[in-house]
Amino acid sequence: MSEPGRARVLPLWLTVVLGVAGTAVAIWGIHSGAWILGPVLLAFVLTVVAHPMIGALERRGMRRGFAVALTVVAVDGGLLLFAAAIALSFGRLATVLPQYADDWQKLLDDLRSGLADLGVGPDQVKDVLDGLQLSTLLSALGRVLAGLVGSAAALVLVLATVLFMTAEAAGLPARLTAVPGTRRLTAALGEFARNTRRYILVTSVFGLLVAVVDTIALFLLGVPLALLWGLLSFLTNYVPNIGFLLGLAPPVLLALLVGGPGLAALVVLIYTLANFLIQSVIQPVFVGDAVGLSVTLSFLSVFVWTVVLGPMGAVLAVPLTLFVVAVLVGQDPDRVWARTLLAGASGAARSPRRKRPGRRSRRATAPPVPEPATAEEPAEEPAEEPAHPPRTTTPGPRSP
Repeated sequence: MSEPGRARVLPLWLTVVLGVAGTAVAIWGIHSGAWILGPVLLAFVLTVVAHPMIGALERRGMRRGFAVALTVVAVDGGLLLFAAAIALSFGRLATVLPQYADDWQKLLDDLRSGLADLGVGPDQVKDVLDGLQLSTLLSALGRVLAGLVGSAAALVLVLATVLFMTAEAAGLPARLTAVPGTRRLTAALGEFARNTRRYILVTSVFGLLVAVVDTIALFLLGVPLALLWGLLSFLTNYVPNIGFLLGLAPPVLLALLVGGPGLAALVVLIYTLANFLIQSVIQPVFVGDAVGLSVTLSFLSVFVWTVVLGPMGAVLAVPLTLFVVAVLVGQDPDRVWARTLLAGASGAARSPRRKRPGRRSRRATAPPVPEPATAEEPAEEPAEEPAHPPRTTTPGPRSP
């Protein structure tokens, strides 16, 4: 009677308290090391996305070393182009804005007279307009560019980490398969990798669609650097939710200087219809269907990971959430309820169908295994032995 009492688990309230405390300590530790964990996690996600390229090149007859090298060049080259496009966008904005200094001052004068007509005091008007001076905006852009230049060390860390992770990941599936007891972990990590690739694919497709619509609209409206702002819209699409505002600000500002408030309002309307509806309404539904996360979890993960990792967490919110779900929930057969709650509506409805074919396939493949075949053969041989004497006697008389 004493042994079952000793084997009793902790009370539920104590388990919840310990889980919350451990989660808080883990989040604090990740937040403290965000300056190095952010680039490493970005390299990890890029490696996961690019890993199938190695197998595809090997199947075409390329040696593994050359396949890994080509994959690293593709990933690092794309990352460098991404960083260069962001820096070019803000740099071009900083060089174009001084050309519209007179228009900017005219807008401020109109705003000053409008606020005065509304009864706002001159001191309040001065406080408001001091923060809207063109020099203030150019100083903010200068700080952004300085931050981009200062992040060069982090970019080098990402490039180097991608090199080593890609080389290690080439033989990782085989090593995990050779380790006993890791079947569920391997399956969970494989599902995480597939879902991450689906998420990147869906985001890229919708980002390209939005960028085409924005570029055409800006070009027709006569906004300067329309192609550049379309490219910025595509790149900021990888930042869920807040990426819309990052891609909207530069073209609206230039539209305000070129055509006044009417043109700026029209740009905001077009971006809202194209970017907001597609990215914030339609895309989360497809992302949730593709990766098996609910729309609410995909939305809240952006804020959580931004607090933990900063701006890098906003970019990696969905892949990191997929990784946490795979490690903590995906490999545990007792957490079916958690997988059902975390999955989207279509993903939850689709999950049992995924499991049933797997079970049927295992049952179907069980009979051809050599062990049942050897067990049936001895059972058939004794049944045939008594039948041999009659067969030997019948041909005996016929032979003469």
